[in-house]
Formats: sequence, C-alpha cells, structure tokens
Amino acid sequence: MGFSTARTTSDPAAAYAAAKSRAARPRLAEFAGLLPFELDGFQQEACEALEDGHGVLLCAPTGAGKTVLGEFAVHLALSEGRKCFYTTPIKALSNQKFADLTARYGPDAVGLLTGDTAINGDAQVVVMTTEVLRNMIYADDGSDAGEAANRRLDQLGYVVMDEVHYLADRFRGAVWEEVILQLPEHVAIVGLSATVSNAEEFGDWLVEVRGDTSVVVDEHRPVPLWQHMIVGNRMFDLFGTGERGELVVDPDLVRNTREMQRRDSLGARDRAGDRGPRGRTRGRAPVQRGSGSGGSGSGGSGSGGSGSGGSRSGGPGGNGRGGFRPPSRVQVIDRLDRAGLLPAITFVFSRAGCDAAVGQCVRSGLRLTGPDDAAEIRRIVDQHCGDLPQADLGVLGYWEWREALERGIAAHHAGMLPAFKETVEELFVAGLVRCVFATETLALGINMPARTVVLERLVKYNGEAHVDLTAGEYTQLTGRAGRRGIDVEGHAVVIWTPGMDPEQVAGLASTRTYPLRSSFRPVYNMAVNLVGRLGTDAARELLERSFGQFQADRSVVGLARRIDRNAEALAGYAESMRCHLGDFTEYASLRRKISERERSMRRQGTATVREETADSLRALRPGDVIAVPGGRRAGLAVVLDPGLAGEDPPRPLVLNEDRWAGRLSAADFGESVSALGRMKLPKHVDHRSPRVRRDLASTLRNTGIRAPHQERRRNRGGANDDPELETLRRALRAHPCHGCDDREAHARWAERYARLDRETEALRQKVRATTHSLARAFDRIRALLGERGYLAEGTSTATADPADVVTEHGRRLARLWGESDLLAAECLRRGVWEGLGPEELAAVVSALVYESRRDDAPMPRLPAGAVADALERTVELWSDLDADQRRHKAERTRQPDLAFAWPMHRWARGESLAQVLEAAERNGHELSAGDFVRWCRQVLDLLDQIAGVAGRSSEVGRAAHRASGAVRRGVVAAGMT
Repeated sequence: MGFSTARTTSDPAAAYAAAKSRAARPRLAEFAGLLPFELDGFQQEACEALEDGHGVLLCAPTGAGKTVLGEFAVHLALSEGRKCFYTTPIKALSNQKFADLTARYGPDAVGLLTGDTAINGDAQVVVMTTEVLRNMIYADDGSDAGEAANRRLDQLGYVVMDEVHYLADRFRGAVWEEVILQLPEHVAIVGLSATVSNAEEFGDWLVEVRGDTSVVVDEHRPVPLWQHMIVGNRMFDLFGTGERGELVVDPDLVRNTREMQRRDSLGARDRAGDRGPRGRTRGRAPVQRGSGSGGSGSGGSGSGGSGSGGSRSGGPGGNGRGGFRPPSRVQVIDRLDRAGLLPAITFVFSRAGCDAAVGQCVRSGLRLTGPDDAAEIRRIVDQHCGDLPQADLGVLGYWEWREALERGIAAHHAGMLPAFKETVEELFVAGLVRCVFATETLALGINMPARTVVLERLVKYNGEAHVDLTAGEYTQLTGRAGRRGIDVEGHAVVIWTPGMDPEQVAGLASTRTYPLRSSFRPVYNMAVNLVGRLGTDAARELLERSFGQFQADRSVVGLARRIDRNAEALAGYAESMRCHLGDFTEYASLRRKISERERSMRRQGTATVREETADSLRALRPGDVIAVPGGRRAGLAVVLDPGLAGEDPPRPLVLNEDRWAGRLSAADFGESVSALGRMKLPKHVDHRSPRVRRDLASTLRNTGIRAPHQERRRNRGGANDDPELETLRRALRAHPCHGCDDREAHARWAERYARLDRETEALRQKVRATTHSLARAFDRIRALLGERGYLAEGTSTATADPADVVTEHGRRLARLWGESDLLAAECLRRGVWEGLGPEELAAVVSALVYESRRDDAPMPRLPAGAVADALERTVELWSDLDADQRRHKAERTRQPDLAFAWPMHRWARGESLAQVLEAAERNGHELSAGDFVRWCRQVLDLLDQIAGVAGRSSEVGRAAHRASGAVRRGVVAAGMT
C-alpha cells in the first residue's frame, strides 16, 4: 500500500501538505509503503525527525508500535549504504529481533552478535546486546579485532537502543550510558523506551550529550485496557462510573470483597473455637464456608490455589488461616477461555510456582488446542530442540514440557532451558500456546503480548524481602494485555484474596508514575578503559556528562533554591533579633553554650550516679536491710539475694515490710544504696511461700531499723561547681543585651535563626556530597588501581602534562568484563590459577560468576586437591582486595561463590547432565537445567576472556581455551553458533 498519514482526508489543503511531506521525506514514503498499516501520529512524527537528521527518543506504552521507528532506522541505513546496530538488553530479545529483520531483509543483510552467538557480524545491519557494542567501542587497542571494530564504527550511521529505559538496571544499566556518551558524533541514536514520567528530563540530557535530539512521547494505548478482579467465582470490573460520570471503584466489587472478608473472618473465629489445647481440631473436620456468588468456588487441583502465600497485599492463600480458597488456576483459565479472553499470561512471581501451575493444568485434563494445533506445535518443538542430546531429554523434563505445549499450556521463566523459552515465545506469538505462567522477567521487552494478563498476587520477592508491586511494575506487567491489530481491547485481571483492598488495586491501575533513574557508576574495567582511551581529565569530564550526574546536578538545583530561600529567611530573622544595646548574635551564642554545657553536665552527672548506684548494689549481701527511696515499694527491705550471678548491674531480690518480694533495679534507687543494718535469715528462704514472707516481714519490722527521711535531692555539685559554666554565666550577665527589655523576644528569633542555619548547613553538605560525586568515585577507583599497579604516573602524550598511564596489567583488566573484573585480573597477575587443568580452571573460574539464589545455602562440597587450593587462594586474594576497596571507599567486589565449582568440575570432565544435576542436589545446591546452562554460558564467557587476555602462549591461556571446549558441549552448546 502507498504512504499515508495517520488519518486519510479529502481536504485539499491536507492532501497538498501530505504530498509535500512525501516529497520532502522520500525514504519515509518508501518505508511506509512497505507497511501493512498506516502510521500513527507519534510514529510519523518520530520517523520524520529521524529522516530530518535528528536523534530521536520515543517513549510509548508496551504494544504501541515503538519498534516501527527502529525498523525505519534500519531502512534508512540500508538505503544510505551505512551500517545500523540494533541493540537490546537481553539475548532473547536480540534473537527475536534478528529473526524479524532477517525475514524482512534476508540473511545476507542482517547479523547477530551476543555473548555466545556470532552470525554474519560484518553485515550492514547487526542485532546485538548492548554490552557487545560497548566492548566494540573500547576495542581500540591496535589489535586486528580493534581495527575491525573501528572500521565498523566508522561506517555506522544509526544505533537503535531498544528498551533504553533499561539503563535504570542496578547491575547492567551503566552500559547504556557508556555507549551513549562514547559513540562517534556522526552516529544518530534512536532510543525506544516504555512510557516514563521524566521522559523530558532524559531527552534534555540526550540533547546535552548528543546534540539535536527530538523527544516524542505518546501515552495513549492503541488497544484499550480493561481492569477486572476475580472474587470467589465471579469476575467484576475494577472501575465503574460515578454519579457525575467520573471513574470510581465498582460498588458491587467493594460490597462483595467486604462480604467475603467478613465470611473469612467469621470462619477463622469458628475454627479457632473448635481447636483443642494444642491447636489441633477436635471432633469434626473444618467446614469449607462460603457458597453462591460470593463463595470461594470449588477449589482446584493440587495445593496451588492462585493466591498461594500470605502477604500484606495478597492476603492468605489457599490454606490461609481464614480458610479462604481462591479459584484454582484451572478454574481461572477455563473461565477466561469461556469468555473469549485467551491467550493469557499469568504472572506468578515464582519459578516453582510457574512449573507447578502447568502441572496442575495438565493433571486436570485442561486442553486449549485442537489436533491441527498439536501437530504444528510438534513441528516447531522439533525445529528448536532437534539438536538437544537424546540422553538428556529425560532429565530436562522434555516430554512433560512437550505434552503441556501440545495442550496449549507453558511456563516461562529464567530457570528454563534457552531452547525451551524460545520455543514457548514462538508458539505464543503464533497463537498455538494460549496460557503461559510467567515470572516478571517476561515483561522485559520480549514480544509476547496477550489478550489478558492475570496477576495472582500484588507482592513479589525482590531478592531480599517480599515487597508490594509499585505502580510502575503493575503498569509494565499489565501492559502486555492487548495485541495491536488482533484485539480490540486488552484485559488485566487481579485475583482477590483476603486482605486485598480494591482501592489499592485501583490506585496501582490508575497511576502512571514510572520515573527513569540512572544507575551509572564508574567501575574498574570502565576506569582503565576511559583512562586509556581518553586520558584522566577527559575521562572525568565524560563522567560529569553522564545521566547519573545530570540527575544529581538537577537535584542540586532544587537544593540550591532551598538554600537561597533559607538565606533570605535568615536575613529576616537576623533583622528581627537585632538589639540596640549590642550584638544579640553574640548574646544568643552565649545562651546556647550555657544550655549545651548544662545538658552535658546533667548527662555526666546522671552517668556518674548510675555507676555509683551500680557499684553500691554490687556490695550488698543477703540479710542487708536497705531503704527503697520511692515508688510503690518505698520503705525498708531486706536483701534475700544480691543478684550478682545475673545481669550487670545486679538486680537484687528483696522482701519489704508489706510482704512483697521481687527484684529491684538501679532505676528504683536513683542514687547509691547502703545497708542500714542486718538481720538474720534462715538458711533456705522460699520467698514464694506466703508464710515465709509473713514471718520475714514481721522480723524486718521488729529490727528497730528506721528508713531515713528522704529529703528532696539537691544538685550534687556538678553544674554549680563547674568553672566553665560559671564563666559563661558571668559573661552572659555582663553582656549589654542582657538588660534589654525585648531580650526574650529577640531570643526567640535567635533560636529560629539557629535552627534554620543548622538546616541550611545540612543542605550545603548534601550539595557538596552530590556535586562531582561520580568524578570523586572515579578518583577513588583510580587511587586503588594506581596502588595496585594497574595505573601508573606518566605523561600525557597530547599535552606533556602529568597523567595516569595504563600499565600492562591495566591493559589486561581493560579486556575483562564482568562483576568481578578486578579480582579476575588480580588472579591472573599473581598466578593464582597457574598449574590448573581445564576442568579445574573451569571450576575455579565459576566462583567469580555464579551467585546462589539462597543466602542460607549449606557449605558446598569442593573437588579436592588443586581446585580447593586455588579457590582458597582466590578467596584470600578477594579478602585482601576487599580490605583495600573499603579503605579507599571504592566499588567493592562481590565475594566469590563456591557453590557451582563442583557441578562445573564434573561437567567439564565429561559427566552427563543427569549426573551433574544429581550431584549438585546431593551437595545441597539444587539446579534447574536452565539455570545450569545459563551459568555454564557465563563461565564460558569468562573463560574465553581469560584465553584472549592470557594468550595461547601462557599456561593459563591454554587451559582456558581447552576448558572452554570441554564446557561447550551437549545442552550447553545447543543453539550456540
């Protein structure tokens, strides 16, 4: 079809304007003619800006069609004979985009570069993960690879940064900023982002660092989204219409949730009344309450009701204390199917929960496909999984997974085998899998939109604690609902459980706040690369230009305004406290010093009295008669047990004249305690016996000892005897302002002045800490790297000024990428890994990349001999490095995790997948096949880096090369090119 604007019109003026636009932008007219749909207004605006030579930041909701702009950048590059790099945050999205572009432009025009895959890397259009592009920018080291990277960058015209909002990611986000800051000026950046509330701020930064950049923001969802809640066995709209036509939380929903909450509470009380002394039910079994429209439904298969697990927002699940059972997952899917709301993605927030949900659906007999669908599913499964070793299919759970797929049901999470995840993604997009149970990682960019999104809970585990979903997370998850060009509307469904408030859900659904916050910070590899590529001063300047510092400086602007306002107020306060007799600021300072000194003396006096009281309690003996000075127990008491064997200070056990027996503390006395006399006690005193207490109280009264008269406590010297305080008081009385009739009014203004001055100074300190914060962090890293020999003092080749120079060890560090880059460089430098065989090196290296999902995992078993020794030396080196990092207040390296060493060692020496996973489970570190493959590939990445850095001429380099070959086999190698 020919080019058209977002809306056709018969108006001659509009037709002329459209024709003029087509003539002015022939590439866009050509591109639009290839599309099976008309461009929306925001797509048109963004594409026009790109052809006009501007960089573009496009922010739009999930599914709105942002990638059209990225595809137009590809079209421009091909038309102009330049290169286009299409970058993504994750390999799955890279693979998906590679397949899309290859289908459109052919395999010769499109390449793919990820950490473990390289296909046609010199193509005109290359899809890659963002880290690959970052490494390419830093590859200017004079090597053949560096020269090839430079040629690619020289020919580069466009870089598409898909999901650019990923720069907020705590661990990997800095890569996006490194790329944006260091790409050649002639490269146009196309940023594709989810809708963020500070898009203009991000755009302002892009203008500052990249020049002319157009910001296009569209908040309109092309497919309307309807919000629902399932309560019991009924589904309600979340929103209704108020009397004045405004959106309100549906009153029927509110009434039903309150009724269900009331029934659940009554059921809990009834069951509590039936419990025996140890909480066990006596007599009959508990009765499941609730029926009809507000009931909890008929339960479901398995134990996994859709809201399993308690939480602040989610409430109890299927076996909660109130007995409420949400509808089972099978019931929910069946209901959606009958309502025509499939395909659906159900977010479960638990890998095990996703797999269990699939098992429940299969065991229930649920089938969402026909015979023709099942045949096509089998064909696609064979296409993706044909190269998996037959011997491993059983341990991979392949047959159960395939059976579920043939029924149209699947899980999707990070613990799955990559081939399995890719198969699920393709089948879901094709409409063959109609029900997916997923963790929230699916929401990160992969093209898997659905008609309906189901949220079982509004709480997720963030790695440290269970926390409520934010409005941004809710929007991101539910944004998957509604497929453009397929669905006329999308649906978001929340499963109600006791304790969940519809108003809270409505707040999440109606809030669109999703601010983009930079996670940029300098790290060791970045530091040596920047110094080597730019020099120290230019590197600091580049860090000052980062989005992180841009945001920090903007926050400083707000703080500076507050400081200015405070300064104006302080000037007014100073005028109000002005005294005609003298300098009231000086007088107020004397008053403050007196108050501070009096407080200090009181604290000292209190501490002295407390210690004196404690010493006197330690001197008491059984039979001593003492006086309790005040309180309910005032009067004489006899010490039964001084309490020396317990707490310090002691808490003596005493009995008073009123027959009360109990322990007293230093607080009951408030001053030193001394024995007024003694009385004879029986050999064994049972103070619990009423008769014993009566006889001892009578004896105490008959001793003739009398409690001394308690006078009002006077100041025990202290402040009155303090020379410094007396000097301050004399100076105060002698000051001219002391005789002012308005002295107290002036003093009140002076106190306000002092409080505001303290607040203003705190703001100034915050400004000082924020300004140049990244450059200071960079300087701390430079100091550590200089101390350890990665940077050295030298002379700048450009200016002949003193400057940092990257040493040979620093050049090695510059080629090591990862969270533990400096530790890896130190191990190579100090020969910690020398003498290791291939499988031994693979095991040791795994400790630098692996990270256990459990903090309470048991101590792992390690291969004896060389592996255990090398790991011990690696951990010792980390400890030494960590001490230096703390001393320099520099970025700290994560402690090596040894739990993957044993599985890695066994795999590298040739054992089967089943043997390795079984050994890991026996070792207390159970691994899924997907996790095992993912960690193996990360170990492979580091081994390949070590082989490249150390070189084939070194023992470690040769061992790394052989180890890489030993690890790259079977399921680990499947799908790698």
